[in-house]
Amino acid sequence: MTSPPRAPVDALTGLSAARLAVYVHFPYCLSKCPYCDFASTAARQVPEARYTKAVLRELEQRRGEVAGREVQAVFIGGGTPSLWSPDHVREVLDALGALLPLSAGCEVSLEANPGAADEARFAGYRAAGVNRLSIGVQSFEPATLTKLGRGHDGEAARRAVRAARAAGFTNVSMDFIYGVQGQTLEQVRRDAEAAVSLGTEHLSAYALTLDAESLAEEVPLARQLARGEVQLPADELVVEMQRAVRDVYRGAGLERYEVSNYAKPGFHSRHNSTYWTGGDWLALGVGATGSLGARRYSNQRSAERYLVDVEAGRLPESSGEALTALERFEERVAMGLRLTSGLELERVCEEYGQPYAPRRPLVERLVVEGLATVTSGRLALTDAGLDVHSAISARLM
Repeated sequence: MTSPPRAPVDALTGLSAARLAVYVHFPYCLSKCPYCDFASTAARQVPEARYTKAVLRELEQRRGEVAGREVQAVFIGGGTPSLWSPDHVREVLDALGALLPLSAGCEVSLEANPGAADEARFAGYRAAGVNRLSIGVQSFEPATLTKLGRGHDGEAARRAVRAARAAGFTNVSMDFIYGVQGQTLEQVRRDAEAAVSLGTEHLSAYALTLDAESLAEEVPLARQLARGEVQLPADELVVEMQRAVRDVYRGAGLERYEVSNYAKPGFHSRHNSTYWTGGDWLALGVGATGSLGARRYSNQRSAERYLVDVEAGRLPESSGEALTALERFEERVAMGLRLTSGLELERVCEEYGQPYAPRRPLVERLVVEGLATVTSGRLALTDAGLDVHSAISARLM
């Protein structure tokens, strides 16, 4: 009798990908950032109570898809979730905990924008069950913040971190963007140095990416790029920026555990690790995309359409599909190689019915060229390999 394939395990957490993460999307913002392609909408009056009830109804509608499964992480993203009152956040978390068992030490994250929350509000989230804050700083530099359309300044970001600490949070992350139009290498380095000076447990740094053709309709900065009104830094400079960030963060004791993510030991993102290790995630709310087994679905990106569908007793999906074994394999390889811990490529090939033998020469060449290592069967990219992650992943698919 053949044993079933082992569920992938995150080498950092030791958590099986058979476990479940939950993503809850809060779509409302005070203003829409010009680079944002997430399902979000600027609203003067946020229909908090109505939206909370809709999320709870959707959770009830989907409970059969995940009944009895253990939740290892919950992430409340947006939009600007720190506009959602702590009482409503508590309602959602309480309902979730009543329907699904939460793992010991379940990570519960909430995204916050500087200026959209204070110590009292953060304390309310902590009392509601949130144990990790992710603050969308993006930059401390005035010129960069202006080009990103952000409404806060560097001091507001510092105040947000201090407020999180005063509210009792011991797990705080900050997000940053580099590769912004007009941004210099020195500005990126100053951002990185300012970030580590605040002593947070986790830092993310993403290169600004705009697809001028596919995003131009709804992303203002992409429209400007398509019309030639803005120009992003050259690829070579963006790579230099990434390396500068990496070196500053490492020098401060933050381990690079994924292409764009750095953490103190034990503070990697459990929620994101679910994506990267081929796990399942239940997604709730406007524009949220979930993945359960081979099924991938996306909810309505219009807040009003989402609300109307849920209130009428309909699943608020705009699309749904069953991924093929090949599609799941390709995603598993691309995501797994983002982690510095890598993945067991031979086992993943076997799991998804793909031959490993034709890929072996490429793996050996990557090792010889210093782009990868293989340790105990795990293929992991080096720093040099992570610089060309997409190209390597494509060749291994």
